[in-house]
Amino acid sequence: MTEVISVRFRSGCKNYYFDPKGTQVEMGDQVIVETAQGPEFATCTQGNHEVEDDAIVRPLCSMLRMATESDRRTVEYNKKREGEAFDICERKIADHGLEMKLVNVSASFDGSKIVFYFTADGRVDFRELVRDLASVFRARIELRQIGVRDEAKMVGGLGICGRPFCCSQFLDGFLPVSIKMAKTQNLSLNPTKISGTCGRLMCCLKYEQNAYEDAAKRMPKLESFVQTPDGPGNVKSVDLLRETVKVSLDSAGPNDLFKTYRSCEIKLLRNGKGSREGIEIPDRPARYVEEREEEGFEMPVLSTPFYMEHALEDAPVREKMSHESGSDGKPRRKHRGGRRRSGSKPQDAAPPPRRPDEGRPKAAKPQQPRPEGKSAGAEGGDTKRRRPYYRNRRRSKGGPPKGD
Repeated sequence: MTEVISVRFRSGCKNYYFDPKGTQVEMGDQVIVETAQGPEFATCTQGNHEVEDDAIVRPLCSMLRMATESDRRTVEYNKKREGEAFDICERKIADHGLEMKLVNVSASFDGSKIVFYFTADGRVDFRELVRDLASVFRARIELRQIGVRDEAKMVGGLGICGRPFCCSQFLDGFLPVSIKMAKTQNLSLNPTKISGTCGRLMCCLKYEQNAYEDAAKRMPKLESFVQTPDGPGNVKSVDLLRETVKVSLDSAGPNDLFKTYRSCEIKLLRNGKGSREGIEIPDRPARYVEEREEEGFEMPVLSTPFYMEHALEDAPVREKMSHESGSDGKPRRKHRGGRRRSGSKPQDAAPPPRRPDEGRPKAAKPQQPRPEGKSAGAEGGDTKRRRPYYRNRRRSKGGPPKGD
């Protein structure tokens, strides 16, 4: 066992082991370590811990010291220098007419070396470009051609899942992905659906490949001859994720749909295509019954009781409402249109506005002569009596309403 610390450079995802030389380093501390390219600024991702000797690449580089405020200012200065170098290099590329795309610029901690990362379709002769850049920056210039996956890792972005790229977040290296993985997982073979932003197959196809391969070993192949609870048939579709199969029964009609069974409900008689001759058909397996817990009805618990007094606990709901509504025991009723049943008016209510013609004597209306021998209230007369309007009162059966 060897005591080491884990660090990361810049915004990389890969951890590197360094010898702390007896210094206690905590996670998140910034340190200066010795590399093959010289001293570099790094961030500790895991403090002092022990690892197996086989996990270490000899010789193990050591940590120089803890980073100081001066080292942090140097890092900020190098970032500004990288931005300026990116703009100058793009202008030089355009002047020389080179078919290359500049992706990123990285300067060493001591400023003695600047690395330019670019992508191109083929080989590019950039010897003249290197001379021009060396005369401008007075440092060692290095140009590295990278692939589209490395470009996506450096630039970053969002995938079709809505999350940042896996390669720029946590992947230490690029995983080998093949089109066979998409076939095993029953995915669409459309390149636009299974390809990432970089144009290559998505790295996430590798995540669940082992689970699909394990399920494929337990599930039958297409056109396998199986025995089901409803009789023998051939497998027409396999769902590895749910571990279910769709079977075309021999007893089914031409227009009948395929029936779905779980893997535990079928018996495999022949795996894959072939002849049924000499195959003995066993008894039908039992049907799978899913056990479900009985859902009991639970009464809701009210935080505040409906009644306010314990004496009204067994009283009807109407008495509880009336007791809460008023002290006189009468329930409160809502009035339509703001009208009140009683003739009393609130004392603080404002009187209605007075009309201009109010208070003036009204002109007498000419009276029509009545026919002789007949009164307005006589029964059997030709003149119809106007039906009175009773507000909030009902007319009694025995005669005119009270109060007339």
